[in-house]
Amino acid sequence: MQLENSFLVPVPVDDAWKVLLDIERIAPCMPGAALDSVEGDDFTGRVKVKLGPINLTYAGKASFIEKDEAAHKAVIDARGKDQRGNGTAAAVVTAQLKSEGDSTRVDVLTDLNITGRPAQFGRGVMTDVGNKLLGQFADKLAAQLGETEAPAQEPTVESTVKEKAADAAATAAGAVGEVAESVAGVDGDTPIAEAARKAASTTVQAADAAADRAEEAKKEAAKPVAATPAARTPQAEPEPIDLLDVAGGAAFTRFAKPAAIGVGALLLVALVVRRRRR
Repeated sequence: MQLENSFLVPVPVDDAWKVLLDIERIAPCMPGAALDSVEGDDFTGRVKVKLGPINLTYAGKASFIEKDEAAHKAVIDARGKDQRGNGTAAAVVTAQLKSEGDSTRVDVLTDLNITGRPAQFGRGVMTDVGNKLLGQFADKLAAQLGETEAPAQEPTVESTVKEKAADAAATAAGAVGEVAESVAGVDGDTPIAEAARKAASTTVQAADAAADRAEEAKKEAAKPVAATPAARTPQAEPEPIDLLDVAGGAAFTRFAKPAAIGVGALLLVALVVRRRRR
């Protein structure tokens, strides 16, 4: 069956394109899903589903089979099976991104094939479930994208001390240089005056070099410290998708008639048994 769904992402289309291709970033936003590995365009994962008292875990592999950055179109082929052998699932998912002002609309076309217990849901129920799950995904993704960026890093105590020390060194070097220059200008041909001029000249050069080093140290201290990239937090085990809960009224309507027939049959059997006992 083919399912069509749409949702909005609160970022421009170019940014949305980059985000939606980052599987490790968006996987935690998908209800019931857990990402196990990513290698290039291939990734593996699991989806947990609850159908009444039955718990199913679909494990499988998916791959990007098309990435058209110019058209903002991506196609994913995904295949998996229930770990207990209760069914299989295969899907080709086409996502088309379209700009809507400062936001992006994502149109999703899913060519879905399901076997096993979940296949008892008809197209109407599956569409309803798909819309609700994508709605939850879009809400989580929007919340993630809406988080404010970390504020600029405040200068550390160490960098502040280094900067002040560099300022002091530059000031001291400048003062020494001025004194040395005044000494270097002393007149006279006496040995003491000559020695003073040589010493002053050497001191001026040393003071200039010290001032240069102090200035470099000041610039280095003023540089912002690169933030250490945050380690990726391992994804917590996801809660299973409760299909009956998500489907809500649609599922009840779908199964109301069979349930009524079953209850009627039970009542009829009970009535016959009671009459025979009499």
